[in-house]
Order: sequence, then structure tokens, then C-alpha cells
Amino acid sequence: MTASRAALLYTGVLCLLYALLPSLTFPNPPLDVVEGFAWGRDIQLGYTKHPPMQAWLLELSYHLTGGHAYGAYWLSALSIGVGFWFIWLIARELGFSERQGFWAIVLTSVTFYFTLPVPEFNPNILQIPIWAGMVYLFLRALNSGAARYWILLGALAAVGFYTKYFVFLLIGTIGLYALVYADGRRYLATTGPWICTLSFLFVVGPHLYWLYETDFLTFRYAIGRSNAAGSWVDHVYNPANFFVAQLANHAGLFLVALLGFSWQTLKSAKISWSTSNDADLTAHADRFLLWFSLVPLAVVLLASAVTGSEFKHMWGTPLFVLSGLMAVRYLHIPALWSAPKRAFAGTLVIQAIFLGVLFGQAVLEPLWKTKQSRIHYPGKATAEFLSDVWEKETGTELAYVAGDEWTTANVTLHAPSRPSMFLEHNTTLSPWIDLDDVQKKGVMILWRGENSGPAGRILELYPNASGQGQHTMPFHSYGTFPDLILNWIIVPPGSVATSVDEERTD
Repeated sequence: MTASRAALLYTGVLCLLYALLPSLTFPNPPLDVVEGFAWGRDIQLGYTKHPPMQAWLLELSYHLTGGHAYGAYWLSALSIGVGFWFIWLIARELGFSERQGFWAIVLTSVTFYFTLPVPEFNPNILQIPIWAGMVYLFLRALNSGAARYWILLGALAAVGFYTKYFVFLLIGTIGLYALVYADGRRYLATTGPWICTLSFLFVVGPHLYWLYETDFLTFRYAIGRSNAAGSWVDHVYNPANFFVAQLANHAGLFLVALLGFSWQTLKSAKISWSTSNDADLTAHADRFLLWFSLVPLAVVLLASAVTGSEFKHMWGTPLFVLSGLMAVRYLHIPALWSAPKRAFAGTLVIQAIFLGVLFGQAVLEPLWKTKQSRIHYPGKATAEFLSDVWEKETGTELAYVAGDEWTTANVTLHAPSRPSMFLEHNTTLSPWIDLDDVQKKGVMILWRGENSGPAGRILELYPNASGQGQHTMPFHSYGTFPDLILNWIIVPPGSVATSVDEERTD
């Protein structure tokens, strides 16, 4: 079998497994998926926490699957599959052989971000094909100068902006490369970078306008949730913690790479690391690979060190789409390997372990875990129950639900009428809400737990609320999870508090 066919077979089977397993075993989608579906219910140019691309794609999958949530898992599988394809294209463009390209994909696939987090389709996962695609298009633009690659690069960068603003890190890395190196500077006097910029602005324009109209809601939300440095220790600890976590996320890659070498070779320490690979790379290819592998990570570490801010570990997801290529290039894989079959067997074992963990989380956790789990939350049962309560009380379909994001988002996703999520009964956090329409159709206020009312400002809006209800239901169909306690207040049409919300993003 040729290396290209082996790569296609491996990635195809792997993506299929990561899509099928959660589709068949997860009782309820993970947190980010449920939230994304709730946002996508109301098509907007942006949402409270993130730009809209994830929500748009989830809503599309909802309709393509006939109203089911499992489309999210296939979107994740498609994301990593497209990411693998771009990694293959980058390898070929840089001068790697097909064998090297195959092993670059295999080694990338056993890094943590391409395994256990995959079923939770969120902006981090969606960034994988976007970052890999942007790197490839920039490389093609440099090598060919063709206008179409500059245009596509700008458009894909805009898609990245619609996905997560973290893409600015890659945009800046590309721009800095074009300024520092001659092969990039030579295009500054041509139309390429400028049509790339115009392409970006044309596509991203509507979202920029939305940001202006909402007073930069997503930025203010992020600032409101950020943790400022508490002391000088944070300037050292936070970047070090992020870096160590990223090394740990590469444990699978290191293990597979090690398995390919013979013990005798390692013990003798006589490897000549200047030995040629299957195909020699040019100095330009080496420089390009090192730049886009290391500069984004270096900027994140520097920013964390200077500000003392904590960068979430999962934010590193797109930073390492070139890790497999780096390992192949600088560990001389597979040229210096003596046991490639053993390395591939190790790869299969690692993937089996991660898939087994996903299966265990979905099927076995309820047998022993006593803390409620997101993927076992009875989202569909709660949504159908609350919809019935509303219809019996008002004689109308449930149109709006207010409260915390998790409780309301599950109802928005699973209820037959798909009500809109009125997040925390706050129009600042829910700019898609039309208060006049809420007044016409009423709203159901929801919360979980044994407390007597919803926390915060919602209760202040309804000091004399009547029609409260509480219901206890099994958290899962079997196992040891404690029961779920649901609470609600029915606010019928014409009784909704429509005072202007105080601005807040915390």
C-alpha cells in the first residue's frame, strides 16, 4: 500500500471512530456543544462568548440530521480530518516524502488535542483546519505568487475570525514573517498581500459591524472573566504551567517516536542527527516550519509572562498542527527508525485507549460516579417535561426560557418548539432577544437545585412571582448519579418584566 493510501485509510477510519462512538454512546452532548446549539437557534453575527461560526455550523447540522445533536460529533471528526489533509499538503509543499507525510499525520493524531477532546465540537477544535489551512495557503502564496492563494488566505483568515479571535495570533505570525524574510518581503510591493487584506475585510465586515453595534460584547465578556495577575509569581507560574501542559499533551507523540527506535540504537547513542531524511528540505522549508511551529507558542508564553495572565491549556489546540512534521523532520522519522511497525502498533494502542476512555465516560461512569456529569444530563427528558408543563399552564408553545446557560441551553436544544435562550434574563448578554416578542409569548424561568429561587437579578425582576414548580427526576437511566431537581417560574404573556437590563458581562 502506498503511503498516500495508508494516510487516507488511517485518517478515514480514525475520524469515523471519533464520530461514531459519541454518536452511539453519549446520552447528552458536552457543555460547549449544547451552548453552541442554543446560540445557533437564533442566527446572529456573534454571541456572548464567541464569534458565530461554531453556532452556525451546529445549527446547520441540526437541520441536516433531522433535529438531532449527533451532527456535532461529525463536525468535530470532519474538522480534524480536514486538518490532517492540510498537514499532508504542507508536508508535500515543503518537500517531505509521502512516507514522511504519513508519519507526520500519525504522530499528530496521537497528540492529546486530536483525541479525547474531539467529541466536544467548539471553537478550539474548529481552529485546527483553519490554522493548518492558513499555513498551507500562505506557503502556496509564497511559493507560487498566484493571486488565488492570497485571496483564499484572506477569506480563511476571516473564517478564523468568525471562529475565535485567537486567530489574530496566526495572522500576526504570517504578517511578521512577511516583514522579516526576503521571500515574504518581495510580495509587499505586489498586489498579493493587499488583495489578501481586502478579501479578509470583505468577509469579516459584517461581524465587525456586529461588534460595534453590541459595544464589543464578546471582548467585554472575555475581559470580565479574565484573571489578572495576583502577584509576581503568576508572571512565572502561568507561562511555565502552560508550557508544561503542552509538553504533556505531546506525550503520545513522544512515546510513538520512541517506539520506532531500537533499544540498541538509543543505548549506544551513536545516532547521527545530521543524517539525511527521505527527502532533503531546503533552508527555506526548514525556516518556515520552525517559524510557524515556534513563534505562536513563544508569543503566548511571552504574553503570559509579561501580563501574568493565565492561558487555558485548551487554547493551545491550534498551536501544534505542525508538531508531527516537526517530529518527522528533526527526529529523522522514519529514516532512523528500526521498528516502524512497533511504532504504528503503539499508535493503535494509544488510540484504542482514548476511544476506550470515551466509551467508559459514556457507558461506565454512571455505575460508580456520584458527581453529576454533563454528558449524562437528562437534557431531552427535562426539555420535554418542561414543555408539557408550559403548554398545560398557558395553552401555547414554549417560546422563551431564561436562567443559567446550561439549564436553558438544554431546553433550547431538545424541546420540540426550540425556544430561544434568554440568558440570565439579560438583553445585554442575549442581544438576539426581542423584548416585545417575549412580552407577547411569555417566558419560563429555570434553575436547578434545592434553593427557593433563581439567583441574582432574575428574582429581583419577579418579587411576587407565582406559579412556581419543582420536579425531581433521575439524572440518568442507571447508575449512582444523584437526582436532578428542576425549578421553574411561569411568566405568562403580558407579565414579562421588560425593564432595561443593567450592563454586565460577568
